Amino acid sequence: MVLPIDPSQIDPDDIGAKQTTLEMDHEAAIEHVREVFTDAGFGVPVEFSPSDLLNEKVDREARSASSSRTQSDDADRDPYYVLGACNPAVADRALEATDGKMGGLFPCNVVVREEEPGRQRVYHVSIMRIARLVGMAPDDDEMADIVAETGELVDTAFENL
Repeated sequence: MVLPIDPSQIDPDDIGAKQTTLEMDHEAAIEHVREVFTDAGFGVPVEFSPSDLLNEKVDREARSASSSRTQSDDADRDPYYVLGACNPAVADRALEATDGKMGGLFPCNVVVREEEPGRQRVYHVSIMRIARLVGMAPDDDEMADIVAETGELVDTAFENL
């Protein structure tokens, strides 16, 4: 398969990539990010820990593959948490503007990943920008307004992290 774009040529600004580092423990960072994004106008309807899921799944598969394996046979993932943020009014407009295709990318994810104890990386990319980049969303004024509005909400959140 040939990709329609060259990923090496994508500027992080093209996908609305934002990141920052928080000097706090992982659980406190999750609570802080949730609160800040909520204050910025997002709800957080979906949350999960890929590290917990992977560690559990790898451990379970390892134990079933060999009875000699131990509890320590897991994916050994550092704490990694995803907050699925959503602004319902903007999401509704994006669904309308994309004939429902945008739902395949919902919600907007904000990642909280422990780089080391007491140091968390918070990362987000704009699904609205990505949808336009790959042709899921139109390159028109309505979508430009949606991209701008979500960008302002995310900027506000990151300014307050």
